[in-house]
Amino acid sequence: MSDTDDKKNGFQRRDVLKLGLVAAGGALAGTGVARAYSSGGSYSGSGGTVSSPTLTAFVDPLPIPPVAQSVAALSPPPNPAAHQRYNEFLPQKFYDISQREGTHQFHRDLPATTIWGFNGMTPGPTFFARYGEPVLVRFRNNLPASNTGYGIPSVITHLHNAHNASESDGYTLDYYEVGQFKDHHYPNVLAGYDAYPPSGDVREALSTLWYHDHRVDFTAPNVYRGLAGFYFLFDDFDTGDENDPSPRASRLPSGEFDVPLIFQDRRFSADGSAVFDQFDLNGFIGDRFCVNGKVQPFFKVAARKYRLRLLNGGPSRFYEFFLSNGASFTQISSDGNLLPAPISRKSIRLGVAERADVILDFSAYPLGTQITLDNRLQQSSGRGPGGLSSTGTPLLRFEVDRPARDFSQVPAKLRELPPVNLNEVVTTRNWTFDNQNGAWTINGRLFDSNRVDATVKRGTAEIWVLTNPYRDWSHPIHIHFEEFQIISRNGQATPVDEVSRKDVVRLAPGEQVKIFMRFRDFTGRYLMHCHNNIHEDHGMMLRWDVVA
Repeated sequence: MSDTDDKKNGFQRRDVLKLGLVAAGGALAGTGVARAYSSGGSYSGSGGTVSSPTLTAFVDPLPIPPVAQSVAALSPPPNPAAHQRYNEFLPQKFYDISQREGTHQFHRDLPATTIWGFNGMTPGPTFFARYGEPVLVRFRNNLPASNTGYGIPSVITHLHNAHNASESDGYTLDYYEVGQFKDHHYPNVLAGYDAYPPSGDVREALSTLWYHDHRVDFTAPNVYRGLAGFYFLFDDFDTGDENDPSPRASRLPSGEFDVPLIFQDRRFSADGSAVFDQFDLNGFIGDRFCVNGKVQPFFKVAARKYRLRLLNGGPSRFYEFFLSNGASFTQISSDGNLLPAPISRKSIRLGVAERADVILDFSAYPLGTQITLDNRLQQSSGRGPGGLSSTGTPLLRFEVDRPARDFSQVPAKLRELPPVNLNEVVTTRNWTFDNQNGAWTINGRLFDSNRVDATVKRGTAEIWVLTNPYRDWSHPIHIHFEEFQIISRNGQATPVDEVSRKDVVRLAPGEQVKIFMRFRDFTGRYLMHCHNNIHEDHGMMLRWDVVA
């Protein structure tokens, strides 16, 4: 790889060392700003155990992120030569997004505090994009150059898990500094575009994506500070219009009834600032639960169907969602992909970065009904989840407060899966996710961007076998660029909720998962890593390249 990457890798390790020394010396604490504390569980310099203030649930309304707004032009104009197939997928819209410091109040009873956010807010604005409508997003780093607390003000944005060229994927070493910007070309084309002219394989369409910072060694703290948002993709089936008269349209709930929900656990100091442990290598577990940036909010809903897009935004906690009245969810997607058909489920489990779209129908409930969305999965450390509790923690309260007409529907069939053709497979690769002497490794090695751990040929398919041999840790494994299909879990048939296309797979202790992947349309360098962001930041990541 380039000398630049080599220097960046070296600079990064020194950054981590310096940050550790500063934290140990107590210089990261500050009033009204993000704080860090040592691996012993106390603030740097304060000497006390970090425990959030007691906060009353359901006193703040659920925030809904605004929709990202396009601009007429960018100055200076984008450089077409910097992007693969730019002229083939000419941008039809342009966006100018600022990564900057902002003010945020996580709860009514907490003082406002500073965060980092896209356009200064957390979550950032939601993109509404369509297949066949390429866009270009300029991300500008307007963060403060002098940083107090955890994280680092150099950034790179990953659109998880779009089918993008490598230079727009958000590769972890492509970060840029304060005062600089980076253009991301999002062609919004279906995977398999070249093999299925003229527009790609509709079975590969994505629906619910999200974007977040991916800066090497600092993904966890930078995302925790607020650098995350949603990106919705629509097409002729999932049109985003429940009143669409087209016979091809699904007419799923849309508009105000299509709701993004990002779940993130945090800890807070008395001054309202979120605190974070950079140095507990197991992972970070908060003691307060935020939905769209508010601690345990309430959501007033109409007596009709809603599409809820559930996202586990990390950094380390797993969730299993239940409804307090025992009702079932109608699950329609797994990660970014619609399922072949809806599934009725009593609970939904999500590892970090996993998504699930569900339909909840409130039409049968009298006005005034209150139902909570609860997490019943116990987890006391970043090592991974334990068992289910009998009651759990309420995260969000639905309050049915008005009647409504409902023109939406839930089709009996959703998105057909592309076939798994094992005759296409050219090789099988084995990846072991392990902990060695406290370091997070893949096949016994820490991440090194100068080392290519797999070179795959565009137009081929492979089987990857992912193994977690350890008894104590769980790993949500994310592979950039291409969705995969699970062939088997522990040698057994794929569970019904995993009969889908996915980009994150949970590896519980002792588990092995076999997946099938194709590699298409673009070339360049990509990543595979654990999406427990602490594990990722401390070595459990590798580079793989697609070549022509």
